[in-house]
Amino acid sequence: MSSTEKIVLTGIKPTGTPHVGNYVGALKPLIEQSQTQKTFMFIADLHALNLIHDATQIKQHTYEITAMLVALGLNLDNAILFRQSDIDEIYQLNTLLTNVTPKGLMNRAHSYKAAMDKNIANGDDVDAGINMGLYTYPILMSADILLYNSDIVPVGADQKQHVEFARDIAGYFNHIYGETFKLPTPVIGRDTGLIPGLDGRKMSKSYDNTIPLMAPEKELKKKIMRIITDSKTPEEAKDPDESTIYQLYKHFASETEVAEFAEMFRAGGMGYGTAKTILFEKINSVLSDARMEYERLMANTDEIEQILKRGAERAKPVAMETLARVKKAMLG
Repeated sequence: MSSTEKIVLTGIKPTGTPHVGNYVGALKPLIEQSQTQKTFMFIADLHALNLIHDATQIKQHTYEITAMLVALGLNLDNAILFRQSDIDEIYQLNTLLTNVTPKGLMNRAHSYKAAMDKNIANGDDVDAGINMGLYTYPILMSADILLYNSDIVPVGADQKQHVEFARDIAGYFNHIYGETFKLPTPVIGRDTGLIPGLDGRKMSKSYDNTIPLMAPEKELKKKIMRIITDSKTPEEAKDPDESTIYQLYKHFASETEVAEFAEMFRAGGMGYGTAKTILFEKINSVLSDARMEYERLMANTDEIEQILKRGAERAKPVAMETLARVKKAMLG
């Protein structure tokens, strides 16, 4: 990696089976980025620990995300894909950074404040159910960002604060110990709009309205046929912008296909059953080859382990060099 090349870093938390909303909002842009951009891309299993206390589940989701990224075409020459916990230096840097991070900064973290607000609304103790993993989450995320000398961190708008915290913590450290870290820049991902689920609300596991990205063909069709629609008859004209079917279709089809589908809605004469079938056939055609490769990889988890191991071997030297620099600054 040349000295002038910008270092990009991104992490994916293995807290569930990825769905179509995850693909459109996060996975697809990352895969496109990997075709031209060197990227440190890690499966953030340590970040999952404050939510999931089942090792088997975390491992399964780690495999699913890895297999999915590879099956969808992640460029493994450009993307250094690894498991967060395989890099021992992350634990050490996390501990060292706690000594320059003000408690007040953690008090302002969105995730912590949201958990407190929920407790207050429920009439519970303000810190009920909140562990230190959640409270210090931004320090570990800062360690992730700073360990690999990241220049650019692509994030959703709701994650921008974490990169700002990493900049703050790097600034505190540099003020005390001299210039050690560079300050990363958050890059907000393109606005894909609301990705609707089966019931029209935002596609989310918490609403149980998702379409699993690598669902077998029969399950995929069954899910799509469950999309809730209004009571308009086939003959009536329909507004595509108000249709979950159309909103999903436009993320998988070409511009020409999207325009034609919109016109079919407006013209009338197309029932929702037909529209759902068109949506199913489009998504299925886009994902069928990737699904076959995904299923092959999931049946060969040793191959997934080797992919993650090779990624860790590429990430490790950078982590070691950073940690050595930090320890020298702090401990002599």
